[in-house]
Amino acid sequence: MGFWGGGVCAPTPSPFRSQEMLRRVLGGGSGGEGPQDPPRPPARAAADQTPPDLARERSKAVTSFYHQPAIDAAAERPSVRLTPTTMLYSGRSQDGSHILKSARYLQQELPVRIAHRIQGFRSLPFIIGCNPTILHVHELYIRAFQKLSDFPPIQVRADEARYCALLRQLLEDHKDVVTLLAEGLRECRRHIQDERLLRPFLDKTLTSRLGMRMLAAHHLALHEDKPDFVGIICTRLSPKKLIEKWVDFARRLCEHQYGNAPRVRINGHVAARFPFIPLPLDYVLPELLKNAMRATMESHLDTPYNVPDIVVTIANNDIDLVIRISDRGGGIPHELLDKVTEYHFSTAEASAQDPRLGGPFRTLMDANGQAGPMHGFGFGLPTSRAYAEYLGGSLVLQSLQGVGTDVYLRLRHIDGKAESFRI
Repeated sequence: MGFWGGGVCAPTPSPFRSQEMLRRVLGGGSGGEGPQDPPRPPARAAADQTPPDLARERSKAVTSFYHQPAIDAAAERPSVRLTPTTMLYSGRSQDGSHILKSARYLQQELPVRIAHRIQGFRSLPFIIGCNPTILHVHELYIRAFQKLSDFPPIQVRADEARYCALLRQLLEDHKDVVTLLAEGLRECRRHIQDERLLRPFLDKTLTSRLGMRMLAAHHLALHEDKPDFVGIICTRLSPKKLIEKWVDFARRLCEHQYGNAPRVRINGHVAARFPFIPLPLDYVLPELLKNAMRATMESHLDTPYNVPDIVVTIANNDIDLVIRISDRGGGIPHELLDKVTEYHFSTAEASAQDPRLGGPFRTLMDANGQAGPMHGFGFGLPTSRAYAEYLGGSLVLQSLQGVGTDVYLRLRHIDGKAESFRI
């Protein structure tokens, strides 16, 4: 089955048709950040009066913005992914030279990774790639590539300081990318017959984004003298304390929505400490806890002040960390079990049937800026799954229909016996 009605994929558009469609979507005129920004849409009356020569020039400007030779060249280069152990042991030096080395690595690496993602946007079905919201995200990546590629070689600390300012700006510019992608795909949903066909694009885009944000955040954090941290790597992470932080957050949200929240009991290896990167867990844990609390509350609406506890079990070994979250929220129906870790941007009806696919709690998470980039739009669990797999682990759900659900989050240690993941 394809993306289109009747299961037939659209043919690859001709260059002329692509230029014409982009011209219509983006319009004529000029503006933006520089000469290579796509023109902004003018008033319809002005567009109708555009001379043919000017229209051709605008079409060329649009084409040159989206198809830059420098992007094509960078996309041909392989990405150089680092192990967390490498990041840990190269994150300190007596003379501070590790700062410049880290910046020079990013200056070479980030444009390559961004170029790979731009290629991913180019490969989208034509009608999806021309959606204005998807185009906006595509343009964010192109502008990021331009800014990073135009930055002069980093020679001294003053250069590195300016590079840090650029990284902070780009992190801010791209903070809403996941929400924008979800919105754009929902706008295109009538053209998407099988959502699973977009899973490779979304998995790669979201995990690549996570990797780039981790690398940028790590470099910025190398300037900080934070106890038990080297960059973003905590040398003595306590999974129990991290879980407790996100339990408090999720319970506040749940109490605001339902008037009460389940208690959470933590057992297992509660005293465990080991080197780890908390950033991915800061995305995944609130999503899993939120879902467990929602399921518990919505399956006990008749007794909201007498609900069963949620149990979180920590299992630590010399290969990986396993976190099990067990709720008594009635379980996931058989017909939805295979769908909850897939991206859902066209099944609003299913969102109302099962709390893990969206619903009223999603709105609360959207309104609260602390939930990370996975809230709402049916992206929470599939993004958590993609992140876990990117970090050499897995996310598995076991449902006891009529009773509850156990979620197993498995993440590989960065200094364990097994080979570590790469960022």
